Amino acid sequence: MRIEPKEFLVREVHYYIRSAEEKDAKVLSEVRLQIDGETENMDRERGEAYIDEAGFMKIINADSENEHNLFLVAEVNGRIAGFSRCAGNTLKRSSHRVEFGIGVLKEFWGYGIGKKLLEESINWADSNGIKKICLHVLETNEKACELYKRYGFEVEGVLKKDKLLSDGNYYDTIVMGRLNL
Repeated sequence: MRIEPKEFLVREVHYYIRSAEEKDAKVLSEVRLQIDGETENMDRERGEAYIDEAGFMKIINADSENEHNLFLVAEVNGRIAGFSRCAGNTLKRSSHRVEFGIGVLKEFWGYGIGKKLLEESINWADSNGIKKICLHVLETNEKACELYKRYGFEVEGVLKKDKLLSDGNYYDTIVMGRLNL
């Protein structure tokens, strides 16, 4: 699905949240690769599960047509600074929920971009009959956990010792969900 673009100004940084478009595919491939290398909060290390321009074009086109999916980008001065995606399905037993994921380039942390991507995704879900948004977050990503809780997400479970990070230790993945029944 697609949304109308929205404009934001946070601490003198002007940005838009809008639906991803075909023209974004190449840059999204590069941005995702960079984000994966900037933080261990993502599921992948840099270069793992790489999606090229053609792959992103396919995802963007499918998401634009599917009423259960939403692919958003944050654009700062014509540059993609981050993205989020809600992915659902049409199976009757689970068509009421979507999985949410987000990534923001490190240089744009602290400007509310992740928060606005989350808000727009929640608004879309609530307006389109989506009853549940699910996500996974690493236990060490305390800022994200607190943000999600402020927006009504609850801990639904913990995947013990789920991720191996560069320090050689295993960390838990927290499963969270937000209901709108």
